[in-house]
Amino acid sequence: MSENRDNIDWSLTTWEGSRRAQLRHALALTLRERMGAVEGIADVARRFQEMRAQGKFKTGSGGGETSGASGAGEVPSVQSDGNQR
Repeated sequence: MSENRDNIDWSLTTWEGSRRAQLRHALALTLRERMGAVEGIADVARRFQEMRAQGKFKTGSGGGETSGASGAGEVPSVQSDGNQR
């Protein structure tokens, strides 16, 4: 345990360090990997859009349903068996 603690790059634990690490990782991806990531994000966005249309997203405090990609709806919790609560 202490051996792992000694090997931690603490510069990555800040917001700025984390962002730099993410950029380094993204720059190392191939075009195929980048396109796969974009497709995966699009799949998630489509699923969220379907869930919003079905009323599975609920707003936080006050207001009605939100629309668009910047909506503040809550993500429904999913049980380990895959069923939503």
